[in-house]
Amino acid sequence: MGRIHVLPEHIANKIAAGEVVERPASVVKELLENSLDAGSRHIRLQLEAGGKKLIRISDDGCGMVRDDALLAFERHATSKIRNAEDLTNVATLGFRGEALPSIASVSRLRLDTRVQDEDSGTTVEIAGGKILRVEEAGLPPGTSITVRDLFFNTPARRKFLKSESTELSHIASLVTHYALAHPETHFELHSTTNAILVAPPVGHLRARVYQVFGKDVLEQLIPISAELPLARAGLPAPPPWKRTKQESDGTTTSPGSLRLDGFVSKPEVQKLNRGSIYTFVNSRLVRDRSIQHALSEAYRNVIPPTVFPVVLLFLHMPHAEVDVNVHPSKTEIRFRQQAVVHDFIRDAVRSTMVKARPVPGFVGEIRARPTATPALAVHQPTAGAFDTAQSIPGFLLELGSPASTSFHFIDQIQVKAGSTNVSPQILTPPATATAQIAAACDTALAEDSVSESAASLATLKPLGQLRDSFILAVNQDALWIIDQHVAHERILFEKVLRQRAEQRVESQRLLMPILIELNPAQQAVLRDISEELEKNGFEVEPFGARSIAVKVAPSELEASELEHILHELLEQFCRQEQALNLEQVRRQIAASIACHAAIKVNMTLEASKMEWLLRELAKTDCPMACPHGRPVVLRYSMKEIQKAFKRI
Repeated sequence: MGRIHVLPEHIANKIAAGEVVERPASVVKELLENSLDAGSRHIRLQLEAGGKKLIRISDDGCGMVRDDALLAFERHATSKIRNAEDLTNVATLGFRGEALPSIASVSRLRLDTRVQDEDSGTTVEIAGGKILRVEEAGLPPGTSITVRDLFFNTPARRKFLKSESTELSHIASLVTHYALAHPETHFELHSTTNAILVAPPVGHLRARVYQVFGKDVLEQLIPISAELPLARAGLPAPPPWKRTKQESDGTTTSPGSLRLDGFVSKPEVQKLNRGSIYTFVNSRLVRDRSIQHALSEAYRNVIPPTVFPVVLLFLHMPHAEVDVNVHPSKTEIRFRQQAVVHDFIRDAVRSTMVKARPVPGFVGEIRARPTATPALAVHQPTAGAFDTAQSIPGFLLELGSPASTSFHFIDQIQVKAGSTNVSPQILTPPATATAQIAAACDTALAEDSVSESAASLATLKPLGQLRDSFILAVNQDALWIIDQHVAHERILFEKVLRQRAEQRVESQRLLMPILIELNPAQQAVLRDISEELEKNGFEVEPFGARSIAVKVAPSELEASELEHILHELLEQFCRQEQALNLEQVRRQIAASIACHAAIKVNMTLEASKMEWLLRELAKTDCPMACPHGRPVVLRYSMKEIQKAFKRI
């Protein structure tokens, strides 16, 4: 008898569920995407026990007729794909037809749905993949799906779930992502005792960021907008009738282009992990290594390599240029021209940073150093909005000033702590409340629209030095503290890159060659970067089996620094996990030369030298950070000084 056999349907369904449903957040993701695909403009999510006991999502979307409601629970049943060609041009968040049957196979599920034109709706109840009840019911237009007792029939899977607070934090983060991606949609997220997020619709992405994260976070972000025609990128332009909707701000991108919009953080905003990097491709939340690497390259020489920025990016491109059918979770994608997309994102973010030239300010009253913190978190409601407030570990980690306007109408929709009897029908806030929130957002944004520019560095007058290491300077608006070493480092770094690009590097021949011994790994790296070293003013020749002789070096460097700098460079490249690229090598060599040639700390400077340093720093493209990511200047504004002295 043969050894191969076909799996029974109930086992196959559980395997499929394992691919799609990893935890409660996976269920929320699939249902939330279905609601958005249905054209919903109001989505409400209710949870119990972090989604383990109850997940209920209600929307005002198109709904389903009775036959579609039953067919939706068949595997690979979908309204979004007709033929194989459609898979190359997927324009919806969901399309595989796996979500509902997979969720229903490991839970007790109830579907309530009604099409706007129908007099009545349909209720379907399923437990463990078996249909228990189908009947006609009086329901509001839209769809409500209730998922109870997730993994009740797969106890091994349930055992691996985390604590309620951890599971709730994953769901909260997910809903926050989609609220940011769809500012035109009303989102509500409620746990048993708390309203975690209430975000009424707003007109543009900037207002949504203010609404979700608050004023303090928005002040630390720089808007980014860039477009690359596909013809310039070497990609074929799509037919003229195909356009990509720019959902983040209501505009439409031109056909046949790559479009990037969103926000990137200033250099002083530093996170311990990538939890604050939100990336969307055609409004789909994705995790893509090439995008992550492009962002790392864009922030290279701006922030330290061990911390991460806050990024909210929306990439829009023809659907045929991205493959979303890579994994059942649909968060992994592939670009048809990955190198083009990578370089476009890297260059757009880097040029935005150079153009904005943001200057770090003091945090709070005078806590000056930029501090790496966990990922962003949404605001808690205003104190007193609920009878009890729960802090969610891992999610509500960073709390700014309460964003009271974001939760203005919570009392009006009567969300009560401890209430478990929540109707699936959507509760719509009064129009006046939504208008008030939008107006408050716009007012705050108008007040914050003027950002500080590094151009004012040119107006600074040095007062003196602090411990012969930091220059104190003033102008009409602020007190400035400048780290003299990293300021000179930034000046030299850009000078070395500029001379290298113009092929006019200044070098000097040594009186006596310097002999340096290398290990095998360093010798291998030296062969890869020797050409770039030569173009940066080094002349290095083999000397014996394991040594090299340095005969010529850049004019900025002292002979005593040469052995150290070469060992440092070779060690850095030895530790690189990815293949070296020319630009990366060029920038690291320039950074090392600048660091070793710059003015040191504990060095007394004359007034004329300080004035020169500030004047040259003002001319640089990126005066806010040194090539290794440390801050160069800190600004203590007049407003902050007045606050510290209780004058305002």
